[in-house]
Amino acid sequence: MNATDSGTAPDGVELRHLRAFVAVADELSFTHAAAVLRIGQPALTRTVRALEEALGARLLDRTTRSVQLTDAGRRLRDELGPLLSRLDATLGSARGERPLLRLGFTSLLPEACVQLTTAFRAATGAAVRLVRRDEPLAGLASGACDVAVVRGDIPPGAAVRSRVLLHEPRVAVVARGSADLAHRRVVDWAELAAVPLVVNTVTGTTRPDLWPAGRRPRLACTADNFDEWLEAVVAGHGVGVAPEPVARRHSHPGLRYVRLKNAPPVAVHLAVPGRDPHPLAERYAGVGVGALPGAPQSHPFP
Repeated sequence: MNATDSGTAPDGVELRHLRAFVAVADELSFTHAAAVLRIGQPALTRTVRALEEALGARLLDRTTRSVQLTDAGRRLRDELGPLLSRLDATLGSARGERPLLRLGFTSLLPEACVQLTTAFRAATGAAVRLVRRDEPLAGLASGACDVAVVRGDIPPGAAVRSRVLLHEPRVAVVARGSADLAHRRVVDWAELAAVPLVVNTVTGTTRPDLWPAGRRPRLACTADNFDEWLEAVVAGHGVGVAPEPVARRHSHPGLRYVRLKNAPPVAVHLAVPGRDPHPLAERYAGVGVGALPGAPQSHPFP
């Protein structure tokens, strides 16, 4: 019977192997992961290869242009992320370090989180580190954060628990050179069905299926992150739709933000892992959300 059959870790697998793999899985780049870990790229490559050999499984598909996770690599990354986070927290506590909570977000952190974080720090004495990830769950699934702010719907089947923090109105985002909408002060939601739409498919909150079937905007182009989406709108590829805070915090000389009426609001959620969450994650929601005016006093997560 080998080590795997007996339920123990395979021979030769060390913590450094796991940390190296998770860094590459998060960055999808050996170059960037080596910089994060502050080691040489050849050493990182050897470390990840040693892990694959010990496990008897290929974890990464590598080409000269890209690094992608295999199915086995994706499963391992999803399991390791929360475990390594908890391990780091435990080791830090043993060293007498101040507790740390990592708060994940995508392109824009809601202003309400300033008040939540202040209340949380006062109640727990813990520090909060902000983590930006261009992922549907803002890094929660990969273990990059402990609690995440997620705009829009929670992805179906996501292994998380969540509660609605607030709702944000939507605005239209148009290039200044556009013929019609750039000169309007208010646009009805239904009117956007007649214009091409630029969609952020990873962290965006607006897609054509929000409009009634048979009366939906044409998809002009897609983007993988907020910055690409914004530049596509500036270039005139189509109209964007975003939560209203974007208009107040992302000015651009090539853009105008136009108020929308009758648009469905964007739900903003706080989410934690469905299994083995960081102990401070639920306290952030419970202490913080309870400090907001009019916030419900029930348990922070269903």
